[in-house]
Amino acid sequence: MITFLVSIALLIAGYFTYGKYVEKQFGVQTGRETPAYTQGDGVDYLPMGEKRNSLIQLLNIAGVGPIFGPILGALYGPVAFLWIVFGCIFAGAVHDYLTGMISIRNRGAHLPELAGKFLGKVMKHVVNAFAILLLVLVGTVFVTAPADLLHNMTNSWLSLPVILAAIFVYYLLATMLPIDKIIGRFYPVFGALLLISAIGVGVSLVATGAPIPELSMTNMHPDNAPIFPLLFLTISCGALSGFHATQTPIISRTTQKEKQGRRIFYGMMIAEGIIAMIWAAAAMSLFGGSGGLNEVLASGGPAAVVSEVSIAMLGAFGGTLAVLGVIILPITSGDTAFRSARMIIADYLNISQKKLASRIWIALPLFVISFALTRIDFTLLWRYFSWANQSTAVIALWVGAMYLFLARKNYWIAAVPAAFMTMATFTYIINAPIGFGLPLNVAYALAAVITVGVVTAFFIAAKRGLQRNIPLEEDLKTTA
Repeated sequence: MITFLVSIALLIAGYFTYGKYVEKQFGVQTGRETPAYTQGDGVDYLPMGEKRNSLIQLLNIAGVGPIFGPILGALYGPVAFLWIVFGCIFAGAVHDYLTGMISIRNRGAHLPELAGKFLGKVMKHVVNAFAILLLVLVGTVFVTAPADLLHNMTNSWLSLPVILAAIFVYYLLATMLPIDKIIGRFYPVFGALLLISAIGVGVSLVATGAPIPELSMTNMHPDNAPIFPLLFLTISCGALSGFHATQTPIISRTTQKEKQGRRIFYGMMIAEGIIAMIWAAAAMSLFGGSGGLNEVLASGGPAAVVSEVSIAMLGAFGGTLAVLGVIILPITSGDTAFRSARMIIADYLNISQKKLASRIWIALPLFVISFALTRIDFTLLWRYFSWANQSTAVIALWVGAMYLFLARKNYWIAAVPAAFMTMATFTYIINAPIGFGLPLNVAYALAAVITVGVVTAFFIAAKRGLQRNIPLEEDLKTTA
């Protein structure tokens, strides 16, 4: 219990200390107008309040990630707490803050455009294809997962195709309508539900004296799966997730002032870390250890763990609300995944989104592809998601490091986690059966060599960037 409480305290302290330091290094300009005003189109670019933006950002980046990921990561034991706390403070929240703020400084640009500007034109095309693939996969899974849950919850009296069709119709509307019409109205309520249910579980864990294990570096995974790199890919949302880099530009286009960035981007990642801590602690303490947790996961997956924990901690009524929240969460990330994909394609092709027709012809092909994916078994393809997700985070962190280097600020705050995750992602894909399948010790050695190469390439590119005098921001306007 002490480890759990100290971890929560460290996450909160991280927001007020390291978060403030990161903000200072970035250099907020209080009088600078944001894209919500300079690019205003009434669809994607429009100002919304700080509280509303914060809750929307939380739901955009959350999905079921800070719940399912930590539940699976709990199999490793309390060592997972370390990754959630330090990963969130020093990697995930830095990643989200820099992605959001650099986007604000560049007309609300998405990651492909930022990668092209700061890492080279080739990276723009690579990251563009990579991001769209990632978003369509996320959107598709976040159609099928809640549809299956609703199908089971209604005892199958609603057919699966009908549920799928209803979710797709909602996604289409949420993707094309102005952001304040659906997302801006309903997300704050759903965000509050996410926070209330997580806090309820956390308070119940403390009040009932749940046997949350204390910190141990022992690997408790039933299959003895290696902590490095697997834990760092299993727990992504709640510690570090590249999916967030595709979502923060949505809110960078609705943020009123740069000063609000720390609360919206850094703060909501810390909130997600707290949610992850709560669910990891619940999974570790309520099933008699990793063996019991593994049995529940084998029989019903993370959703079964959520259901049992919710009912045990919150009772029948509260537990049902929590389960409904788990159904809502993927839907609220699925719609913004498709919205983000539409915006990335529009930016790439330089197509204005003021006209509804322009939004429709970009969005419809995405939904056709996604619907086709729901009709086939793409389990093998989805296994690459964790790797693709963290690889996207690596790219976003290197973008942040390059920006700070060119600004002559402390770029190590992004470069260190970028190098660490470069090592983790390459180790995984070299060792994993879905990758090259090489022995783990070989994977470590090759990944280390590649990481050194990437770091070297970064410094070479950074020095060239200084010589080229790359502009750090666009459309600079001040009100003071």
